Amino acid sequence: MIIDGHAHLSESTYGNLDLYLEQLKEAGIEGGVVVPGGMMDVRKMTEYITGRAKPESLIPNNAYVAKACSNRQIKLTGYLCVDPHEANAVDKLAKGFKEGFRGLKLSPMTHQFSFGSKAMAVLAALCGEHGFPVYSHVVFNPGSSTAKYIGLAKQFPKTNFILGHMGFGPADTEGLAAAVELDNFFLETSSGSFLHIKEAVAKAGPEKVIFGSEFPLSNPKVELTKILELKLNDKDLEKIIGGNIQRLLGI
Repeated sequence: MIIDGHAHLSESTYGNLDLYLEQLKEAGIEGGVVVPGGMMDVRKMTEYITGRAKPESLIPNNAYVAKACSNRQIKLTGYLCVDPHEANAVDKLAKGFKEGFRGLKLSPMTHQFSFGSKAMAVLAALCGEHGFPVYSHVVFNPGSSTAKYIGLAKQFPKTNFILGHMGFGPADTEGLAAAVELDNFFLETSSGSFLHIKEAVAKAGPEKVIFGSEFPLSNPKVELTKILELKLNDKDLEKIIGGNIQRLLGI
C-alpha cells in the first residue's frame, strides 16, 4: 500500500482536499498523512524564509484536517498541529489524540519556538505515552535547528521523531547521522534531493526513510517518482512508500 507520509491541507484554491485527492488518484497513491496548511502561502515561501513576510495566520486549521480524515474516498490520517507557546497546548494535543489524530505536527517557522523549551518536552513526552510520533521541519536558527531537534529525540527515546524534508537544505548530514544512530529518528523525503535520499537509504536503511509529498508545494506523483527511481527491491521499497509510516502510526 502506498501512503503519502506528509501533505498540507487548507481551504485554498491551491491546497484543498479535492485537489489533493485528485493528485493522489493520478499517482496511484492509496492513503495519506495530512496536516493543517494555509498558515503561510507556500507560493511565496522564500518571503517567509528570508523574513520579508509574516505568516497569514498563527492558528492551524485542525478542524479542516479532521473533516478530511472522515472522507471515505481514501484513507487519510491526521497529525494535530499545536503551537507550543499556547498555555493549553498539552490539553489540546491530548484531546486531539482522543479525537483520532495520530501524531503531533510542529511548525517552527510559523510559531517561533525552541525544541529545547519546557513546553516541547511535555508535548514530546505525551506523544511517547500515546505511541504517536512528533513531526517537524527545522529552520536555520539556534532554537529550531536540526541539532536541537536531534537533542529532543535523544531526550525522549520512547518517542518517535520524524524529520521533515530530511532536514535543512538538500543534504543535511546531521539529520542523516541521527537516523543512523537513533532508533527513534526517521527521515521524511518530501523536497529532499534524489542523491540525499539515496544516501539515507544506503546508510540509515530503508526502515528509517518515509515517503512524503509536501502537497501542495510539490506533487505526490513527482515525489513518488524520486523513490521509485531508486530501483530498490520490493521489500525495501514497500517499507519506504508505506510500511514504515503504517508501523509508526499503527494504521
